[in-house]
Amino acid sequence: MRISHARLAPVVAAVTTLAAAVVVTPLVAGPASAAQGCQVDYRPTVWPGGFTATVRVAPGDTALNGWTVGWTYAGDQRITGAWNAVVSQSGATVTARNAAWNGSLPAGGVTEFGVQGTVGPAAPAPTGFTLNGVPCNGAPPGSPSPTTSPSPTMSPSPTTSPSPTTSPSPTTSPSPTPTTSPSPTGPPPAGCSGAVLCDGFENQTGSTPSGDWTVVHPDCAGTGAAAVDTATAHAGSRSIRIDGGGGYCNHVFVRANRDLSAVGAVRYGRLWVRHTTALPADHVTVLAMTDAADGNRDLRMGGQNGALQWNRASDDATLPEQSPAGVALSVPLPTGRWSCVEFMVDGSTGQLRTWLDGAAVAGLTADGVPTHDVDGQWYGRTWRPRLTDLKIGWESYGGAADTLWFDDVALGATRIGC
Repeated sequence: MRISHARLAPVVAAVTTLAAAVVVTPLVAGPASAAQGCQVDYRPTVWPGGFTATVRVAPGDTALNGWTVGWTYAGDQRITGAWNAVVSQSGATVTARNAAWNGSLPAGGVTEFGVQGTVGPAAPAPTGFTLNGVPCNGAPPGSPSPTTSPSPTMSPSPTTSPSPTTSPSPTTSPSPTPTTSPSPTGPPPAGCSGAVLCDGFENQTGSTPSGDWTVVHPDCAGTGAAAVDTATAHAGSRSIRIDGGGGYCNHVFVRANRDLSAVGAVRYGRLWVRHTTALPADHVTVLAMTDAADGNRDLRMGGQNGALQWNRASDDATLPEQSPAGVALSVPLPTGRWSCVEFMVDGSTGQLRTWLDGAAVAGLTADGVPTHDVDGQWYGRTWRPRLTDLKIGWESYGGAADTLWFDDVALGATRIGC
């Protein structure tokens, strides 16, 4: 039986305060305007019924501490999701505000974010780009500014598009040259070219995960359950829903049946996850991988003291260390929205790295050199993992319960990206 401990519970209050101060407080906009030399480059990729776009923002000769980009759609594009920005749409007008980590832009700097959505037969390029209320791309004040990107062209024989007033399932950006078959609602998840595993669960036909995935209950089975969900998805029309109960026996995972031996010693993973309840003070797991070099015990990603952490089942070592300073170097897993979680494990050097929504997490980095509050405990012994599988789900060692969705899961030998 695997046992983990919610160590140093008394630090929870201090950690919560520190974490909130470090990672939750949004950037407040500094200058209320941007230079008229600002540039906003909108680069779309369109397929029948859907689209994604990368938006590149350059403030010109004015530094910004907080930014808001606006534009107007001339067609029937409807945004359903975004990354690296908080995006809203009212009618044809779109407003994109910086995320908590990318609001500062130096003069001459640049940043990028992306949007995804649905579209009907008409997809003309958007117009009227502004940065903090100032027209961009050479337009005079008070005038709409046309985009510098060409109008996207639709693929031949477009299918019927969803109505703009409906709430279709969001779709991620397509791979420019997909190597897998497209899902029924669009291209495969982004960045999957060359990945050993790339699954948006669109080939699941029943209510219980099957085929490339098997539902497993490590050690004992309780009320934890896994199902194919057609009501909530990051991309396409399906995801895996996990109903995880509190208490040891209520954990449940969905394990990949694909042969992952081709990944090699360096393993990059990417998954989109959405959940409903904030990470608790006690230890929970949402991802586990069997380590053949560590007695077939799991390397686990989850949370403790309200923030994301890695945990080694063989000795209960955590990354970061569960001190107030250590936990403050990690981040919470946001609730109520889809988050992109990436990781890298290098079995040859014993290093580990983690990204949340494209941003590296300092507290979830083991760089090979023991550092107090971060990976000092992790390197209490030599660690050279040899990972053999991939499991996503829920494991609770206290009373915490959660409902989670997983989508667009990928694993490969190079970074896959969001």
